[in-house]
Formats: sequence, C-alpha cells, structure tokens
Amino acid sequence: MQLVDVRGVRLAVSTFGARTDPPVLLVAGVGCSMDWWEPDFCAALADAGRYVVRYDHRDTGESVSYPPGAPGYRSEDLVEDPVAVLAALGVSPAHLVGISMGGGLTQLLALAHPEAVRTLTLISTSGGAGDPDLPPMGAFEPPPEPDWSDRAAVLDYHVESQRPYAAATRPFDAEAFRAVAALAHDRTTNPESAAKNHYLAEGGGPWRSRLPEVTAPTLVLHGTEDPMFPPAHGEALAREIPNARLVPMPGVGHELTRPDWPLVLRELVAHTS
Repeated sequence: MQLVDVRGVRLAVSTFGARTDPPVLLVAGVGCSMDWWEPDFCAALADAGRYVVRYDHRDTGESVSYPPGAPGYRSEDLVEDPVAVLAALGVSPAHLVGISMGGGLTQLLALAHPEAVRTLTLISTSGGAGDPDLPPMGAFEPPPEPDWSDRAAVLDYHVESQRPYAAATRPFDAEAFRAVAALAHDRTTNPESAAKNHYLAEGGGPWRSRLPEVTAPTLVLHGTEDPMFPPAHGEALAREIPNARLVPMPGVGHELTRPDWPLVLRELVAHTS
C-alpha cells in the first residue's frame, strides 16, 4: 500500500506481482474502494504473470475524502485519476479492467487516452444506461439510511443494499459480502461520503455513440442474471465496440464473488496475453 500524489490529490494504491510483468489496472465500482478487488483475486492474477494495480477512488478507502454531499471533483476527475495513477507508477500503458461504474470510467478513459490502454475488460457494465433501446437499469428501494457512526448498522446497510443485485438463482453470500464491507469500512476516512458522493459528482454525459471509436481489444464479461444492467447492456457493448468479444457469466448477478473468479481469471489472463 502506498499513497501517491496525483493531479493535486492523494490516492491510495496497492500492487501485486513483479513490476516487470504486464500491468493490469483494476477500477472498482461506484462508492467502492480497492478492497472489492480482493487480495486473493489479485494474487491469482499476479501469479499468472501480471503486475496488478488497484487503487481507492476519491472518497473511498485511504484516498482523499470530501464532506458528505459535497464532492470536490467532477465525473471527469474519476476518469483522469486512473491515468494519473499509471503515470505515477510508471507503468502506462496498461490492461484496464473496470466493473460497473469502473467499466464506464474505463470506456471513457479508452476514448480519451487510447495511448494508455493495452486492452480493455468490461465487467457488469453498460455504455448506454438509460437509452430507450436497452432494458431499464434495475432500481431497488434502498434500506433506511443508517447512523453513519454505528459500524454495525452501516455494514447491515451495505449488505441489504447489495442483496437485490445478486443472482436470483443462487444464495446471496451475506457473510462474505459483509467481510469485505468491513475491511472497506475500516479503511475509509468517511463512510457516509463513500456511500453518497460519487452519485453527486457533476459532469459526464452520454458516450455510447462513440463506442465505435474504441481501439483497444475489448473483452465484455456480463452476468446472465444481472438485475442492474440486464444482459442486453453487455451485448450492446460487444456489438458496438469494434471486434469486442462477449463472454456471458452464467448465473451471475451484478457482482463478482469468489465462485465467479475462475471464469473471470481464465478469460482475463487469456485476453491480456
């Protein structure tokens, strides 16, 4: 773990494997710290000959934190931050892997900075959320907001918030999810900011019409039971990004759990070879 100064702010970064191996940058979802790329997953990827880099988004983990409800950044900053992380580590260009919001950020990064991207892997994400020709995003009523100073209540809140987005045909592993949520909570400067501020960042805008401009070889991994972005979102990405390849993840929701790792790691290692 190290703290790096990029673009005038502090971001927390950790790495796995040999620096001489091809770099893979993992970009997490909305409100998520690097902890959601679990160490065992990263170590397995490193053992396959990759230099794995993960980092805390702004307002998560040990990275710079802002007051709840007042993010001191725009959506564009969340796109530029991973480029700056790669530059700070001296490992650009890299293979980029983004999940959910992280998949959106890496699409935009590949469009803005093609020179920084060796390959692109998009997991459980979309390039056209809200477009009328795609199924609507899943939306579930969140549990009541917790007392953010009550650790147990906050962890309960995160578990119950995630439960509806898991696959319907297999049990939701609440215990495993809570364990990671606890690690993330205990590393995060302000858990309330982490839960809210990404949603409030201004900027951004639609980019689906630009997907044909993506030049990086692209792999799309998408759960067949994803209730957040139904499978048609992954199919559209694979269809509209030139020469992209779609790999459905059978029985997977909007999640990346330990049982899903063998398929994801196999495809990711092959794609980044």
